[in-house]
Amino acid sequence: MTATQQGASRGYLFFITIVAVLGGLLFGYDTAVISGAERGLQAFFEGAKDFTYTDFLHGFTSSSALIGCIIGSAISGLMAGRLGRKKSLFIAGICFFLSAAGSYNPEFLFFEKGVATKGLWVAFNLYRVLGGIGVGMASAICPMYIAEVAPANKRGQLVSWNQFAIIFGQLVVYFVNFLIIQSHKNDPAVVEWTNQVGWRLMFGSECVPAGLFTLLILLVPETPRYLVMSGHDSKALDVLTRINGSSVAQQILADIKNTVVEKKEKLFAYGVLVIFIGCMLSVFQQFVGINAVLYFAPRIFDSMGMGDPMTQTVLMGIVNISFTLVAIFTVEKLGRKPLLITGSLGMALGAIGVALADALPAVPGIVGVLSIMIYSASFMFSWGPICWVLISEIFPNTIRGAAVAIAVAFQWISNFIVSSTFVPLYTWSPAFTYGMYACFCIIAAIFVWRLVPETKGKTLEDMSNLWRNRK
Repeated sequence: MTATQQGASRGYLFFITIVAVLGGLLFGYDTAVISGAERGLQAFFEGAKDFTYTDFLHGFTSSSALIGCIIGSAISGLMAGRLGRKKSLFIAGICFFLSAAGSYNPEFLFFEKGVATKGLWVAFNLYRVLGGIGVGMASAICPMYIAEVAPANKRGQLVSWNQFAIIFGQLVVYFVNFLIIQSHKNDPAVVEWTNQVGWRLMFGSECVPAGLFTLLILLVPETPRYLVMSGHDSKALDVLTRINGSSVAQQILADIKNTVVEKKEKLFAYGVLVIFIGCMLSVFQQFVGINAVLYFAPRIFDSMGMGDPMTQTVLMGIVNISFTLVAIFTVEKLGRKPLLITGSLGMALGAIGVALADALPAVPGIVGVLSIMIYSASFMFSWGPICWVLISEIFPNTIRGAAVAIAVAFQWISNFIVSSTFVPLYTWSPAFTYGMYACFCIIAAIFVWRLVPETKGKTLEDMSNLWRNRK
């Protein structure tokens, strides 16, 4: 072992990364659990006597967690700065756990068990908003935590695995939802069971990974950067030594201390265009319509009449995770723009296929199912991971904190708009809905081609010069 490797522990780094990406898994789990639960949830609240549960209210219920995501992402920077990355992730874990338990039993203390009322609907949505706060915090802080503990030569790869964990979390919950439904498949009263109990178990299942994450986060260290910012240099050196080795740790600590106080510039110091591009990347990531598929996949597959919709949803999850790996292993070879443009056009093709399958009765249902798979797979190797990569790279150092916060807020707001409008739009006309998403996909491809710079191989200093020259 060389001097630069003395004291380094790959196992320690692996454990820290695994715990951190559990936050990404919970991100995916929480946002996709609604896909299996929403129909039973809709039937449950449609039985309420004191209010009418409309498609609009169901769209809101299915996407209410996104309100919390907006709040969580907005406060994540403040919490990470004041409480630290580790404590903030612990609080996110508590939010995940309480949300899962509350969504499983929203009647707790205040309402009659199994009786749908307006008050119970409000309580349920408050629990979902709480989970969304956890998601919003995790979406910003988990990548930050990994980046601040990872060695420089492994940082990009380790941060990329957070996106993989998000998609894996969605696959896990698709499979869990499938098993919950299958457990009562032969029950003559399976529909009634799903409407009263099944959706509760789906939400409650999140307590397991949420509890595990909340406990394990107590076992990992605070990031060296935050420790230095808090005046705990010796603790920072201990963490750096375990990850990088003794000699390298000393040099990294010196670099952190030299850069811990960053120069600040006004948000528009590099012009309006860089902020506009960053925000529109977030908007297009949602307006291409992917979360309408992720959140409502069983409903969509069921409408196509092609077998068990939960089985097809699990299959889609496997496709999603496979194509996310494609992005992880090709982004540094092919570049960001080619993947985004190709993915946009692939999504447009898939969305058009879904629209045609609905509009033309002669088109077999299998065309619609395959089109959904193409649509989803195209997103997973492009806009899913690459948008996050670009948002982390595209802004100059001196405005990154504020600019990323704004871009992420635009992302969650756009997510809420798409998710809350999908049910009424899809009920009115699936063909129009997916035709509209296809148009956004084409516009997104043009936007990337004309305005988004390629960041492959560029340093952050290169990006600062690029935007100064384009002002």
